[in-house]
Amino acid sequence: MFYAILAYHVEDAIKALTPQEDAALMAELLKINTRLHEEGTLGPSARLGATQDACTLRGPGDGVIIDGPFAETKEQLLGLYVVDCAARDEAIAIARDLRRVNPTAVYEIRPILLFKPGVPLAGK
Repeated sequence: MFYAILAYHVEDAIKALTPQEDAALMAELLKINTRLHEEGTLGPSARLGATQDACTLRGPGDGVIIDGPFAETKEQLLGLYVVDCAARDEAIAIARDLRRVNPTAVYEIRPILLFKPGVPLAGK
């Protein structure tokens, strides 16, 4: 069975790290990433951009873009997509395509700062 592990943190604490502290943290996380990759248990992993760079698509029809990652307390994260786009507007267009077939969903669009591909998980 596949599991998504979503990393939540106090964003201001991460933003307060010096570049050296951040690099040290990422190096330690990369050790775990490498081990899991070697074990064959790691799928895609990513470090998301700042919440201030996120936007959310919600509302009827084509929806409205709202700055920020604002989920209602009644909403839970049930899935994710990683898309490769040249600009935010392209990612928003993809989110709108997804909403056309799933109009009750709310999609947060946020840039990924760091992406470490894992191994294929098919057949596990």
